[in-house]
Amino acid sequence: MKGRIALVLVAAALMVFAGYAALYIAPDEKTMHAIQRIFYFHVPSAICAFIAFFVVFIANFAYLGTRQPKWDWLGVAGAEVGVVCSTIVLITGPIWAHPVWGIWWTWDARLTSTFVLWLLYTAYLLLRGFLDDPQRKAIFSAVFGVFAFLDVPLVYFSNRLWRTQHPQPVILGGSNSGLDPTMGKVLLISFVAVLFIVAILIVDRYRLERLRAEYEELRYRAESRIAEAAAKTPRTVTEARVE
Repeated sequence: MKGRIALVLVAAALMVFAGYAALYIAPDEKTMHAIQRIFYFHVPSAICAFIAFFVVFIANFAYLGTRQPKWDWLGVAGAEVGVVCSTIVLITGPIWAHPVWGIWWTWDARLTSTFVLWLLYTAYLLLRGFLDDPQRKAIFSAVFGVFAFLDVPLVYFSNRLWRTQHPQPVILGGSNSGLDPTMGKVLLISFVAVLFIVAILIVDRYRLERLRAEYEELRYRAESRIAEAAAKTPRTVTEARVE
């Protein structure tokens, strides 16, 4: 317990410092000025969403190969955290875009593929709610999760493959790309802070999913036995329930 509290305090300190650095240490961007500072949390959130969805992909693939429930739990944990990160991206993006582009949203390749990614993993989580059998639930969601990950590289390469309203890459984007050194350091600090929080959330969500899965497994078995007993001796089971 003390160890977890220490981790949470470290994560909080990192986030506070990252916010301070984004507002007061990073230099002013000469074209966009203050609104550009949202970049230091928009981009790390997007990268962490990719990382979380990669965790889902690995976990789903491992589950299909081993059928071990722990991989299913990890997949759910990664998907929920990834959806949260994607939601932050989809909220901060339009806030940044409106003063710069003059519009909140446009259906270009980068924005559309990002929205589709959010829909896919939201559907991944919703799909699990329609199935009661824990094993069927894990298998169907694992197969769906493996294919959903195909949209991640599409999002990443979208503004490299097509001309989009979204700006061209400033990191690993070619000879004319790159960040001011101070901007790069602040971005790294923000990324570490967000990644630290994401890691804590995935671990906590994994533990919660393990407990929930154990509960649902016991409930499913109990309901199955009651149903079997009711089919054989319905009157006896009904009387037992009344008593």
